[in-house]
Amino acid sequence: MLTPAIERQLALAGVCQSAFLVKHLAKKGELDKLAFESSLSSILVTDPQTPQQVFGSLNNLKLGFQTLVSQLNNEPKNKDIEITRYVMAILTLERKLAKHKSAMSDLATRIAHVQRQLAYVEIENQQVQTSLASIYSDIVSPLAPKIQISGNAQILKTSINQHRVRSILLAGVRSAVMWRQMGGRRRQLLLQRKHIVDSAHQALRLIH
Repeated sequence: MLTPAIERQLALAGVCQSAFLVKHLAKKGELDKLAFESSLSSILVTDPQTPQQVFGSLNNLKLGFQTLVSQLNNEPKNKDIEITRYVMAILTLERKLAKHKSAMSDLATRIAHVQRQLAYVEIENQQVQTSLASIYSDIVSPLAPKIQISGNAQILKTSINQHRVRSILLAGVRSAVMWRQMGGRRRQLLLQRKHIVDSAHQALRLIH
């Protein structure tokens, strides 16, 4: 069992993990396989009994908690402006999504279709990534100004990497929805920074 303090930060770590994955994929063409597949899998957990069930093992969010600590601690040299931009853009997109009931309904329908795909293929299958990417492009992305991805043009021009970026952003929005449902608010990133960082450190100690 996780402490309530860690449970409350699981979803925020999920948002940070998505932001980190997008940046490193776009810049270097690299992905942490465990973090990537765990983030995509979280999209398809639509009726969890506990917050942890959305992400599975706490180790699946190691990258997210590490990023959360780096972004919110008191050492400016560790902060990454680009990751901050992606996190804020994902949180903004979630707010837009929450106000569009029809989009939420369409999202649930399309996710259910991908859940059925998993009876035949694994989460890392390109068909699944393409389906998740199209959900993001068709339903979520049009709700707000397009998130500008900075990176290597050669990496970003390939369709597989475009699908991966969009599917990761969808995972980030899913985490943002969960964070909001658990009482998360933007102002907490300023007003409760120390508490959030302490909880993330607790999670990382359990992982190690």
